Amino acid sequence: MTTGSASLPSALPHSANGSRFKKLRLGGFVAVLYAYCAAGPFGFEEMISTSGPGMSLIFLLVVPWLFSLPMSLATSEMATAMPVQGGFYRWTRAAFGDFWGFQCGWWNWTGTFLMNGAYAVVLADYTAQLFPSLHGGWRHWLAALFFLLLVAWVNVRGIDVVGESSVVMLLTVLIPVAIFTAMAFAKTQVNPFVPLVPPGKPWREVYGVGLALALWLYSGYEQLSTNIEEVEKPERNFPRGLAIMVPLAMVTFFLPIAAGIGAGADWQNWTTGYLVTVARNIGGEPLAWGMFGAAMISVLLGLQSTLLSSTRLPFTMAEDGYFHSSFTKLNASYRTPVQAIVLTSLICAALAVFSVPKLIAVYMWLRVATSVLTLLSVWRLRRTRPEMPRGFRIPGGNAGVAAVVLVPSLLFAWLLINSDPVGLLWGPVFLVSGPIAAAFLLRRKAAAKSAATPSARQETLSS
Repeated sequence: MTTGSASLPSALPHSANGSRFKKLRLGGFVAVLYAYCAAGPFGFEEMISTSGPGMSLIFLLVVPWLFSLPMSLATSEMATAMPVQGGFYRWTRAAFGDFWGFQCGWWNWTGTFLMNGAYAVVLADYTAQLFPSLHGGWRHWLAALFFLLLVAWVNVRGIDVVGESSVVMLLTVLIPVAIFTAMAFAKTQVNPFVPLVPPGKPWREVYGVGLALALWLYSGYEQLSTNIEEVEKPERNFPRGLAIMVPLAMVTFFLPIAAGIGAGADWQNWTTGYLVTVARNIGGEPLAWGMFGAAMISVLLGLQSTLLSSTRLPFTMAEDGYFHSSFTKLNASYRTPVQAIVLTSLICAALAVFSVPKLIAVYMWLRVATSVLTLLSVWRLRRTRPEMPRGFRIPGGNAGVAAVVLVPSLLFAWLLINSDPVGLLWGPVFLVSGPIAAAFLLRRKAAAKSAATPSARQETLSS
């Protein structure tokens, strides 16, 4: 294993090459970032009945300060210090060497197989509500495959197409959400903060399952760093985009949920998709269909942005010698890694036969592992490379860095402790796949390097 300082040059192979990709401007970057990290107030309604309306709203207001903000600060510092394609994977490699860098990239890439598979299953479930013949079986899987292929096609067309389509789809999501929020507040019946917690529910369920769901909801702020070289002026736009994203997510989560609780007065019945029911109660079928369409598009946005982020990992890991060099080829017209996009989409399709809770429960173990490595990389590089230029620095000196690393890490631990039993069983199993893959691929990389060295020396002697 190499040291952090020794691996730094190889972790920055293309930082100065700004012409090989199309560029995403700040507006498009914020849209894609929001699509990845939020995409609308859908999918976490069960938190209301689990933790209680008051505690759920407190989670929505407090968790981003303890979780999203530290991750954003860490990402902003590293994005200005090492604005390289691959983002957190290459930051970890620079900080801790080849082995841990490989783990970070491998865990995140394989984890997104599970996440994208879950998104595809959710979209197939929504479609089956409109076309009952798609419930279960091979037809349901074909529906999931359709959405994966659709998103893959958009991603192949380029990051500019992803950004532009994300802006349009986000407007399609947020307009009905804004109408719903206004109508729900106008029909408020009860204080949405009462009761604070469900009477008689176990403490662990209220503060365990509910808080874990809130943490999952506010995660992912470092993930688009894999696309750094595809963002215009990343040293400026990454900190700006993240600064916009955190409050935007808070507002678009908190206000619709608070309005829906106050207008519904039936918090005990909230479950996944319940915002559509509340919309029907306060605005009839037109508002219900508007919210249903918004929910479906928000999931599609999550799938599209996750595929965008994840497919840059096999591309950059191939550049670093771990995977076959064919993954480094960019499409001549669209400047995208088509082979990585196709392979990732096919693997996600193979996993789209499992249920959403199982896929997400295992995925969170892989996400947590890579996020913690990202945080530790900030601390490590502050110690080993203090002279590295940083356009943005985490405020507060060493104490500030310690808080940014420790607080989210402790919350991550809480999330894993309270994860689904399937996650507790299979999450560690999937983590073990990283060292197993490293044992083979790192040896292969070393062998390829050794084989290339004699020929290089022979060329030098011949010349």
